[in-house]
Amino acid sequence: MTGEIARCHARLQQLSDGLDHIDATIRLFAPDFVQESILPKVFTPPKSWSKRGEMSRAVLSILRVAKGPLSTREIASMIVQQRGLDADKGILDVMTRRVANVLRDKRSAGLVRSLEETGLWLQWEVVR
Repeated sequence: MTGEIARCHARLQQLSDGLDHIDATIRLFAPDFVQESILPKVFTPPKSWSKRGEMSRAVLSILRVAKGPLSTREIASMIVQQRGLDADKGILDVMTRRVANVLRDKRSAGLVRSLEETGLWLQWEVVR
């Protein structure tokens, strides 16, 4: 932990030095400019992000009520639909990767299993 803290302090110093250089450059080209008037950007996560455990609960919930095995892409598509997101290719690809991560994690925990590959996507079901 001490090493990680030292790396964080070094990175903070590096960022601070970079900011000082930017401030100096601004002073060269616009001496009257007030640097404090530049507001920091606030990070807002995209709507497709999940809270801790939310994705796992959604995936397992879908698999529990499914009448048969579902592919990773089908599960991702259902989650996109449940959340009311635009079902464009980008969101669907991101959600498919997230669902795949959850499924692999739950498979190693023994909660779900993957069936023989039947095409591009694995088929998944809850272990009963």
